[in-house]
Amino acid sequence: MQRSPQWRQGRFRNPQPLWNDYLGAFGTILRRDANSTPKEPLPLVRPTRASLETDSASGLRATWLGHSTVYLEIDGIRVLTDPVWGPRASPFGWAGPKRFFAPLIPLEELPVPQVVAISHDHYDHLDRATIRRIKGWDTRFIVPLGVGARLEGWGVPASRITELDWWETARVGALEVACTPARHASGRALFDKDRTLWGGFAFLGPSHRVYYSGDTGMFPGLADIGTRLGPFDLTMIEAGAYGQAWPDWHLGPEQAVRAHAMVRGQVLMPVHWGLFDLAAHGWTEPIERVLVAARATGATVVVPKPGGGFEPGTPPQLDRWWPALPWKTEAEVPIRATPNGLKPQTVPGGVS
Repeated sequence: MQRSPQWRQGRFRNPQPLWNDYLGAFGTILRRDANSTPKEPLPLVRPTRASLETDSASGLRATWLGHSTVYLEIDGIRVLTDPVWGPRASPFGWAGPKRFFAPLIPLEELPVPQVVAISHDHYDHLDRATIRRIKGWDTRFIVPLGVGARLEGWGVPASRITELDWWETARVGALEVACTPARHASGRALFDKDRTLWGGFAFLGPSHRVYYSGDTGMFPGLADIGTRLGPFDLTMIEAGAYGQAWPDWHLGPEQAVRAHAMVRGQVLMPVHWGLFDLAAHGWTEPIERVLVAARATGATVVVPKPGGGFEPGTPPQLDRWWPALPWKTEAEVPIRATPNGLKPQTVPGGVS
């Protein structure tokens, strides 16, 4: 870890620091959108072991299990990203963001993937209870630097863990997995902030390429990912959980569409929305704004129902399965990252 170019003065650091308005962030909690969580049951798809084991016709299929958990088939290799089967994204079983719906397939029914890729150690991406249930899987756990120690502490054999720095790669069968840079942070307690690395992943098969952003704010390195590892048949980019008081932590909807273009993606599946209430905006706002931004740029977006799968080579038509609720537009609440972590200039309508 200490040999990493990202490690400085006892912690991992972003090339572009994160700006935070802590007072503003607290204020938004008090002004939470009335529709920050669903009021009615959602239409769900419940994949089966048989459906996930069956090879896709094209060799590339993605099944969205909610938030950032995706079961991916790429050129014969199965990959599971950021598996979270627990009831809350929280260190507590009795408090914290609660799932909008129960897991869509029991862990015991899930075909064991060859790769479990974990982007960072925040609670909505690394769930201790889930890891303890899958610690015996015959799989390769691929994680950024430092995260492997957490897995080992929860019972995963060290022989099954591969830690990567940004731009480092690991090979599992015919699949190459690259850890890609991201602009974010890490930590699960008061005193461990940024003591482990965060990142995204590029999954590079013989015939297909997939990019998963993990959590990230906007930063120039996204274009480097596209140049070095793209183009990508599918991008899975986080588009939810954002706020003007912390614009560098997550992309937000419009910047997610922009990031898709920067990494040279062909089909975009927005993730990191629709399962946990992690910000003050309405729960459907991220996808509504993604679709508006995509129409303006001509980007192809696929929005499966939770539990639904698709093949990016033949993207399905849009099915607006979520309810029509009020939501704030980009003009009303723009989310724009700072270039260098310095306080942004305030302009009418929001943060510039």
